[in-house]
Amino acid sequence: MNLAKTIDHTILKADATTEQVKKYCAEAREYCFHSICVNTCHIGTVVSELKGTDITPCVVVGFPLGAMLTSAKAFEASEAVKLGAKEVDMVINVGGIKDGNWDFVRDDIKAVVEASKPAIVKVIIETCLLTDEEKVKACQLSEEAGARFVKTSTGFSTAGATVSDVKLMKETVGDRLQIKASGGIHTKEFAEELIAAGADRIGASNGVKIVN
Repeated sequence: MNLAKTIDHTILKADATTEQVKKYCAEAREYCFHSICVNTCHIGTVVSELKGTDITPCVVVGFPLGAMLTSAKAFEASEAVKLGAKEVDMVINVGGIKDGNWDFVRDDIKAVVEASKPAIVKVIIETCLLTDEEKVKACQLSEEAGARFVKTSTGFSTAGATVSDVKLMKETVGDRLQIKASGGIHTKEFAEELIAAGADRIGASNGVKIVN
């Protein structure tokens, strides 16, 4: 397994500068990471810096809370894809899950899926805020809405990826969807443990440290 090719090299902090984003792009080129994942304001820089490579430009939308208007979330995704984003990591509406408002949650995801075409959508379900039953339901709704991935965490809430959550997500979606583990992944050993549990992709801000 080529661990570097599973990594979405991620810089999402509020004070990220253009120069820092460019540095991450240079690291992605050097280590052959799968993608660079940024907030949407940086997508133009990423597309420019990655030109001529096979590294995927990826954005987050509705980040980090997921509690924005569906129309705004879909618009953000659409605009990022127009600028060259090939993958869109959207935050699910966690409050909608807590309300048991399944139609709303499904429609929220589906709107982003439709707005993002032809880019693929990963749904961040924020596992640390959900019960196991809610995690399963969030995965099922993501599948019904046409997403391609379910993702554990934003990395900005109370906890990140766990092996048990990845296993539960894998049991729920099987091979029909892929799984991205993110949040709190700092070592090669933990990344490999998550992949063994069922993760297809690793989201991490310290990809260089992990592969080294």
